[in-house]
Amino acid sequence: MSSSHPSHSIPAIVATNICKVFGATVAVDDVSFKVQAGDVHALLGENGAGKSTLVKLLSGLILPTTGTLSICGKAAVLDSPQASHTHGIQTAFQELSMVKDLTVLDNMLMPYPPLNAFGQIRRREARRLVDAHLAKLGLEDIDPQAELRELDLNQRQKIEIARALFRCPRILLLDEPTSTLSGRDVDWLGGLIDTSRAAGVTIVFISHRMREVRAFCDRVTVLRSGKHIATERLADVSDEAVIDMIAGKALGRSFPAKPPIPSLSGDPVLGVRALATESRLIDVSFDLRRGQIIGVAGLQGMGQLELFTALFGMEESKGEIRIEGKPVTFTSPRDAADARIGISLVPEDRKTEALFLKLDGRHNVSLPVIERYTRFGLIDSKREEADVSRVMAQLNIQMRALWTPVKAFSGGNQQKIAIAKWLFAQSRVLLLFDPTRGIDVGTKHEIYALMQEYAAAGGAILFYSTEIPELDHLAHRVLVLYRGRIAADLVDDAISEDAILRATLGGAPTSSELQ
Repeated sequence: MSSSHPSHSIPAIVATNICKVFGATVAVDDVSFKVQAGDVHALLGENGAGKSTLVKLLSGLILPTTGTLSICGKAAVLDSPQASHTHGIQTAFQELSMVKDLTVLDNMLMPYPPLNAFGQIRRREARRLVDAHLAKLGLEDIDPQAELRELDLNQRQKIEIARALFRCPRILLLDEPTSTLSGRDVDWLGGLIDTSRAAGVTIVFISHRMREVRAFCDRVTVLRSGKHIATERLADVSDEAVIDMIAGKALGRSFPAKPPIPSLSGDPVLGVRALATESRLIDVSFDLRRGQIIGVAGLQGMGQLELFTALFGMEESKGEIRIEGKPVTFTSPRDAADARIGISLVPEDRKTEALFLKLDGRHNVSLPVIERYTRFGLIDSKREEADVSRVMAQLNIQMRALWTPVKAFSGGNQQKIAIAKWLFAQSRVLLLFDPTRGIDVGTKHEIYALMQEYAAAGGAILFYSTEIPELDHLAHRVLVLYRGRIAADLVDDAISEDAILRATLGGAPTSSELQ
């Protein structure tokens, strides 16, 4: 594959009157825009605005219904990933495209491993090339012989990016690359972007985080409802103007007003004492009460994932968990989600851990409590659909989700379906692990409002977020994990972005007594 770079006088990408129709759905509607060679160009819009469709078109996964593409001054028909690669385009997808059962090495090599004259992979040369590439990117700590499933989501995202760069692209498409990355890893990505731009690589950067768009990008194209709204130099437009273009309206406050701290009397709905797991989580204790939202902060690998999986019965743990003052033991998520306990989890990877993509929204939502609608082995579909439609209306989910496979929906709508499942089950404790990851600004507002409504109705929420402002503005209390322990317990006025950040980095904690 060619590693030469185009002249900066010729646009790297020219899209002209692109339309893409899926049945009755117009995903991209007469979109035209240019990406200048050597630029880092942001592609922004709400979930469902058409960004992912354009990425798939440029990646050769789908063809436009009408319209044309030009790559580096040449008309291009990108009718397969190989055709896209031939034009020097590589993509690091948000919904990771690698095979979990293969090693890092094999994933890096696909589909272009070095072969000998007999068609066999030259394993020694392949290992040398991959080792050198990972070292160049500062990823020496990742074992190329490890199966991908052994890595956490953060590491898998890094390998997705590393694989795209391994193929020496002229044009690099980064689809929500920071949605699973912690602060220092975002800095790592920023360094890769700077290095690639200096080498003449053109980058299309999709994100919902204006701070990163502002830090990395030269220009921005905004899509809304499948249409091109504007392409601007970032230096010429404010964040507020960009957000208004994305949403089609002024959203006002970034966060809703934080409600008063609920009463701390009586037994907590969830009590945790000296909770520990075999990996990472060492000693965590706290109480969560009705109406309370507790945030969890921490750098990648500090025990936050283990805390959530242990509380949902996915991981064996030591210590004590109490529900309404009574000790409970979980052997599986079924135990945690049982109506008598009522703990639910919205995990970090909605596509592989939260949803059955081939099932429609109705079946995804009703599945945890399907026994409510079952008699003598038969499901009362009419009553099930009526009840599910009410919770979908509450979450502003399109009614076609009742009969449409959830894989057909945007990430934001998929996340709302994942949350609807547990609201439908009437869980008393809602565990949310980075619930706004890869979600557009409008849907974020909806999720913030849902969290507050759930808590106001007497529910209790424990949520982890990689975005510190969310913790600052939404949580009544913030627990900062550092090396498997609570490094800071921040309550009320003690909560601030600075205090959270200092504690995540291992700084002197500001603690209050356990409530």
